[in-house]
Amino acid sequence: MRVYLFIAAVAGGATWLITPLIRHIAIHIGAVGRVRARDVHTIPTPRMGGLGMLIGFVVAMLFASRIPFISGLFTANHQAWVVMAGAIMICLLGMADDLWDLDWMLKLAGQLLISVFVAWGGLQIISLPLGSLVTASPTLSMAITAFLIVASINAVNFVDGLDGLAAGIVAIGGIAFGLYSYILARSSPSYASMATLIDVALVGVCVGFLLHNWHPAKLFMGDSGSMLLGYLITCASIVMTGHLDPASLHTSVYVPVFMPILLPILVLFLPVLDMCLAIVRRLSKGQSPMHPDRMHLHHRMLKIGHSVQGAVLILWGWAALISFGSVTILFFPVRYVVIGFLVAAAVLTVLTMLPYLRRRIPEIMEEDAAYSKHHAAQHVCPQSGRGADRPTSEAGNESRDAGKDREKDADRPSQE
Repeated sequence: MRVYLFIAAVAGGATWLITPLIRHIAIHIGAVGRVRARDVHTIPTPRMGGLGMLIGFVVAMLFASRIPFISGLFTANHQAWVVMAGAIMICLLGMADDLWDLDWMLKLAGQLLISVFVAWGGLQIISLPLGSLVTASPTLSMAITAFLIVASINAVNFVDGLDGLAAGIVAIGGIAFGLYSYILARSSPSYASMATLIDVALVGVCVGFLLHNWHPAKLFMGDSGSMLLGYLITCASIVMTGHLDPASLHTSVYVPVFMPILLPILVLFLPVLDMCLAIVRRLSKGQSPMHPDRMHLHHRMLKIGHSVQGAVLILWGWAALISFGSVTILFFPVRYVVIGFLVAAAVLTVLTMLPYLRRRIPEIMEEDAAYSKHHAAQHVCPQSGRGADRPTSEAGNESRDAGKDREKDADRPSQE
């Protein structure tokens, strides 16, 4: 564990140290995001922070390749180098988008090509949980691997809308998945695990970048960063499941072993949910799936009344609840996990809706008070109107009778 903590510290330190330099480079070459209608920030801010994250990750991996405990992972096969090569390519693609705002179809094609390259390099899911453990064909394995990588890349890209949001969610997911992969690795002859190594380096990179990206952010990660984070967290899960032998697995470990296939979806539940909602929303309006709008989850949190920091912290809480809840269910009794999950979900729900309730409850009370006054006035006014009419009519009749009597009295003398 100490070796992994050291790798995380190296990744975080390198990212934190190099990011200010990347910020100056981004300003110099013009990689400064203009303020768009859908953006939350109000001043132009340099992006391309993904380059600093990439440097931190590569430095941590090179350090790891020299540590005896982990160095065998780099000599046994080329998996680590394939992951780093794919990270460099996906970051370069994101940097091109940060500089020139690539068309979404061109960017998607680039993501797909890089994903296929990584799958062709040996990073594949070769076993599928289809009723029983089934070994997929090489073509199907490459297709599934590429699809998962592209989906995760765009999921993180979609949720990257507030300072620190994407980096925090991925860091939380990386911690949960890293603990899970480390626990599984302890049952093997060697504790060394490529999945755990990628996760701890990823967490370190996110923490190092967050020190510059917390609101108000000095630098945005841009597409170069969000695409890199989605790529790395998916690679970690694929590494874990890529070389499972279906014939050697017992049914008692069926669910735990294939949890890595489900865990990335649960770890990235909020980004994936946001992406799915955005695609459905845009297609229902006849728009492109990549058409920008202000209806993402973080935009809705701001509309409720949260500050940027408050919205980020609450979304982090939801991400932690789903990520760690999905992991702890494998090691603790289900009923205890469910109870804890429901209690935490209730607390987060209250915190999520608190600004709305604070604003809406006084408004409801004022509306009720105004309605009560209006109803009371309507109840009193008709009665007072009828009471006023009676004296008026009676007084009118009395005056008319008095007038007739006076006329009769005036006529009597004349007749006499």
